[in-house]
Amino acid sequence: MPGTPNYTGLAGHSHDIPARAGVLLVNLGTPEAPTAAAVRPYLAQFLGDPRVIEYPRLLWKAILHGVILRVRPKRSAHAYSRIWTEQGSPLRVGSEALAAALQAELAQRRPGPVRVELAMRYGRPAVADTIARMQREGVRRLLVLPLYPQYSATSTGSVFDAVADTVKGLRWPPELRQINDYHDDPAYIAALAASVRAHWDRHGRGEKLLMSFHGIPERYLRAGDPYFCQCHATARLLREALGLTDEQAPMSFQSRVGRERWLHPYTDETVKALGRDGVKRLDAISPGFAVDCLETLEEIAMQNAEFFREAGGESMRYIRCLNADASHVDALAALVLRHTQGWPEFSPGYDAAAAATALAAARERARRASQGA
Repeated sequence: MPGTPNYTGLAGHSHDIPARAGVLLVNLGTPEAPTAAAVRPYLAQFLGDPRVIEYPRLLWKAILHGVILRVRPKRSAHAYSRIWTEQGSPLRVGSEALAAALQAELAQRRPGPVRVELAMRYGRPAVADTIARMQREGVRRLLVLPLYPQYSATSTGSVFDAVADTVKGLRWPPELRQINDYHDDPAYIAALAASVRAHWDRHGRGEKLLMSFHGIPERYLRAGDPYFCQCHATARLLREALGLTDEQAPMSFQSRVGRERWLHPYTDETVKALGRDGVKRLDAISPGFAVDCLETLEEIAMQNAEFFREAGGESMRYIRCLNADASHVDALAALVLRHTQGWPEFSPGYDAAAAATALAAARERARRASQGA
């Protein structure tokens, strides 16, 4: 007997909508405002993700809702308020600018109908809502590009979960491809190196360059997560591009929470040690973040810079993420083109006139079929 549909679809699909390819950029997410009331549901979604926190679910839910969400939203809201701009969250503003720039760059490189959209893993715009909108606009081939250069189950893996949960509920899913990581992509490394050189040209060169990556619990590494190794590969390649040694460009891991051991060395302990050891001018970069956010603008540029000064250093200067810089857009565009080979919309020889003729023919066939029915 007819009942509630198990799958969502496009009722009354129209042949008037041309088929498109889509690129879905996905970043972490952000609360809607720098207030405890806005931060609380964002943290509940983020910290409630089993990909992020691998604890027994009932135990973790009791800790999360009984303790963390009663205390942390107010503290996090204060941190967000320190970096919030008139335009809103830096992560959202920067990610939107990057998506718009990538759309423009792909339009120049390829004549086909390609749509670039941005979604957030937590908060809005949601992955499910964005994919549904792209489907309504005729996207039949979809490339998912998480804005995490290094793969981790806690970040990229979670994005793939959200995409899979969405796609499996569609009556007519798009052809799907996903990019796992680009931690050693030559264009990405070159863009990072160029940003460091540009910083040195403007502000002079610090005594050391600290590369700080987001941390994860060490047990995730032991369970097979490749993140630690990919971070080290990125750091090594960036050192080589800049002609630096391990001592001149150390690496560390930030943003740990809780009492269990996370990836070492810790960023806060590292900057304090460098200050105590007599380093006066320190440069810092976060090569694991595509767009500036709370963890870079507040935790690194503010908190850890203060730790460095308190330990005896004079100045720690943060080198911003690549954001919507032209070299970053160029690197991501090349990455997209490499992963979409064979799709007609990305073909250099895409013929818009032929596509329009084929669409008109399909429309006519549909009209005749409806008349004969």
